[in-house]
Amino acid sequence: MKKNVLKIIFILFCCFNLNAQNKIDKIDLTYGEEIPDDKGKIVKIIGEANNKIYTLILKGKSDYFLKIFDSAKMKQISLNPLVLPELNDKDVEFEEITIMNDKLYVIGSVYHRKEKKFTLVGIPISEKGILGKDMITLFESIVAKSSDRGGFYFKKSPDDQMMLIMHTALFEKEDAMKYEMKLFDENLKSVFSAEEKVSYDDNKKDYQFTISDFDLNNSDDIFLVVNEGYRDKKKKEKVEKVELHIFKKANSYKKEVVKIDVIDKEIINCKMLATSKNDVKLTGFFSSVRDNGKANKELKGVYNMTVNLSKNTTENVVFNEFDLATKIKLLGERRANKGKDVKPLYNIHTIIEKNDGGLIVLSEYQTVYVGQKQGIGPFGLQPVTYTMNEMIVTSMKPDGTLDWSNVVPKEQAASITVATFNIFAGSSSGSFNVAVGLAIPLGVMGKGPEYLSVIPIYRNGKLNILFNDNIKNKGITDIEKIKSMGNYNNAVPTLFVFDERGNITRKDPEEVIKNELVIRPGVFCRKNDNEFIIYASRKSNDKLGRMILLD
Repeated sequence: MKKNVLKIIFILFCCFNLNAQNKIDKIDLTYGEEIPDDKGKIVKIIGEANNKIYTLILKGKSDYFLKIFDSAKMKQISLNPLVLPELNDKDVEFEEITIMNDKLYVIGSVYHRKEKKFTLVGIPISEKGILGKDMITLFESIVAKSSDRGGFYFKKSPDDQMMLIMHTALFEKEDAMKYEMKLFDENLKSVFSAEEKVSYDDNKKDYQFTISDFDLNNSDDIFLVVNEGYRDKKKKEKVEKVELHIFKKANSYKKEVVKIDVIDKEIINCKMLATSKNDVKLTGFFSSVRDNGKANKELKGVYNMTVNLSKNTTENVVFNEFDLATKIKLLGERRANKGKDVKPLYNIHTIIEKNDGGLIVLSEYQTVYVGQKQGIGPFGLQPVTYTMNEMIVTSMKPDGTLDWSNVVPKEQAASITVATFNIFAGSSSGSFNVAVGLAIPLGVMGKGPEYLSVIPIYRNGKLNILFNDNIKNKGITDIEKIKSMGNYNNAVPTLFVFDERGNITRKDPEEVIKNELVIRPGVFCRKNDNEFIIYASRKSNDKLGRMILLD
């Protein structure tokens, strides 16, 4: 009898642990059933369709699987390997997996050395996770050589019905860069295609040519932004030339160009957002320039360029310097009061369109440290440490001027060991650079970096930022007082809520429950502006869940 009572108590205790949550005010978290331990980790939540949730699993170095869950109970239904077929006796390498209008596709690439051709193909996948036999050719891009074959970049339309793919490649002998863009519908049929070689002159001083970003809007209009910067030695000026290439569906995708010239400021990076107001916002960091025209390289502030798509005109070009309060949080009071600028270690994480037509730009401190390789030849191992610390939050009015700014204090790091490592997801060569698509490689997800960074939520005019933090930071918003996250397996979620003036309210779990699942902010799927499908883990205990921001 005594053994039976102990057994019942043990079962009740286990059930309590499985259903207990680190509850936060305004956040509703519910989890599905425990995922069977098959030595794989979810590296991407592809989406939800046909009453199913589709996820990408990585086992080992490069073995991908499709794992399907029931939407209601979030219970695993199936697990199928993604064994891509050969094309002309060459293996197809995994590139992307996507859902469009409830149709699932895996996308892969093959490089043909003799023909100097880079091919991209799409393969349909059934609802049960079985790959189809037919491959759909998406790209057959001619390149200069294998080392300059470039890469493919992917963007979904806001309604998830279309997919824009871009291929870029360098033609170094011609001093030219080629970009090719195609828009595909739910059947992977191309409805738009554009290809162009853009010449550049890297004989100029401090020359940089960058494909900065590309995007599409609700009307299936397509945009590409390129940036050319150099120093005019005679005039002692820094010249920045920004070009927005526009392809409007209503104009039969005829190319239109809007040019924006900037003098005596250096554009550090440039990201775009095609808004619901029929315009395109270009934003990023800028630096100051010395009297001789040389850029200081450090971050002076955030700029905003607004392009009106009805007129193809530039409405506003505004350069907002960091205010003193923000610089004190980033640099400390002594350095800020001396007029020092911010180190160029912040990357744009997210751009959000506000209800009033302005922008919120989230920029995160990000570094990747690659340690010394140990071992001989291809069998060596390298330690890699990802660091993702504080975030600069910049809110701008519709005209691009500064509304408010603040800083999210956090210190996060994750170290892993990999057999091979490529620090850049984009491609670069000398003065030429492709800056789109930078992200943590899928090959290292599931090993720690996915616990870092944040999930931004914008709803009813308020910004909310969820991230993992050290339990000892409860209630703290002072960047000088926070402690590093340390072991991400023991982290707890916290929510920072910003009001209309940028003031922060921090919400922590009322009661911290030990051995609770830890959310992985690097792996989530946004259903709408307040509902997310998330992935959480505790050692070998993994679950999918739904996170809803309550009004």
